[in-house]
Amino acid sequence: AGMRFFLQYVGCFFAFFSTGLLIVSTWTDCWMVNADDSLEVSTKCRGLWWECVTNVFDGIQTCDEYDSIFAEHPVKLVLTRAMMITADILSGFGFLFLVLGLDCVKFLPDEPLIKLRICLVSGVMLLIAGLPGITGSVWYAVDVYVERSSLVFHNVFLGIQYKFGWSCWLGMAGSLGCFLSGALLTCCMYLFRETSSGRLHSAYSLRKGYSSAGTIVTNVHLPSSQTATAKMYAVDTRV
Repeated sequence: AGMRFFLQYVGCFFAFFSTGLLIVSTWTDCWMVNADDSLEVSTKCRGLWWECVTNVFDGIQTCDEYDSIFAEHPVKLVLTRAMMITADILSGFGFLFLVLGLDCVKFLPDEPLIKLRICLVSGVMLLIAGLPGITGSVWYAVDVYVERSSLVFHNVFLGIQYKFGWSCWLGMAGSLGCFLSGALLTCCMYLFRETSSGRLHSAYSLRKGYSSAGTIVTNVHLPSSQTATAKMYAVDTRV
């Protein structure tokens, strides 16, 4: 039991921080950052929803939002948005299910097997959430790197060249955390499923045996006069 509690709490810890990292990564503005800091007097960051410029001397930041989501955007931006939002939703629901499945939470306290299944479902959801998260963040980073390398290879200088920033790193870290939490909850918690099922089956059999024995004892000690009276009452009622 102690090992099961430990795995639940470790999985909950990773799920909480992984969900937070994915959400922060999706809604922050530094997926791409300018790579030529020595030549620039400002830091330029591009996110999935807006672009911000920060003056390196006074720290003043100005941000410009992108056009409407219905406008034409690069494929890289649209797909990364979709995958990160999907990862946020799945990891959020996975964390909520995991909280309900914790033994310390008073939800279905008399159904330990159901709580174990809830933990397994949350683990599967976290594993699925990690897939679009890691795909979106790594693909975005690789695309930025390939774009920059191609410009350098062809000796093209556009004034500002970008590299992937800390928001992209947060997306990768959150996705890896979802994989780790999901693996703990699915692979390790499954080992306790058979044990819990056996205990519940034994308890049910014992309870059924006690119930049958009590019924037999009651019937044996039932007075014969009471049975005869009941029969007479039944005859009078039919008449």
